Amino acid sequence: MSNLVLETQIAHAEEHGHEDAGSMTVFGFWIYLMTDCILFATIFAAYSVLSNNVAGGPSGKDIFELPYVLVETFCLLFSSITYGFAMLAMHKGNKNGVIAWLAVTFLLGLAFIGMEINEFHHLIAEGFGPDRSAFLSGFFTLVGTHGLHVTSGLIWMAVLMFQIKKKGLTATNNTRLSCLSLFWHFLDVVWICVFTVVYLMGAL
Repeated sequence: MSNLVLETQIAHAEEHGHEDAGSMTVFGFWIYLMTDCILFATIFAAYSVLSNNVAGGPSGKDIFELPYVLVETFCLLFSSITYGFAMLAMHKGNKNGVIAWLAVTFLLGLAFIGMEINEFHHLIAEGFGPDRSAFLSGFFTLVGTHGLHVTSGLIWMAVLMFQIKKKGLTATNNTRLSCLSLFWHFLDVVWICVFTVVYLMGAL
């Protein structure tokens, strides 16, 4: 009887240990996101200063195609919703549901990146690369930095799907899902700012 009680206490202690470790990991990731906020705020400030320095080149009104960018935006926003469904499936312990919704999120994120690369390719082919003017340097830096973050998120997501398929919804994988959720929603918020400040205000 005493052995059974001891084993139960040990199991509870290990469970609480995992919970504490997971909470600390999520807290640490919050700190990382704050540093990322500073990074994007700095790039936004630089873009705001450089946005009118076109050096005889095109301005935002000349190169931005709002309908195209709007499709990009919806891809990323819907991916945030589908990631929310993945988190709901995680809380229900539905492993296949998590993987399925992560796959949908991955495809939407991939579509976003594909459209962004196509936009960059089109601009560079037209002679409007980052070396054309200070405005375009700021534009490529800001949008490109966000794109690199999304690409990192997609790689992380692909690895996480593999880990969940192999090991299931362990405490460690649940913590990783929570951290990636914060990261992905953060990128959505940043993109809304990019769409508003860069594309919408630039095209008007």
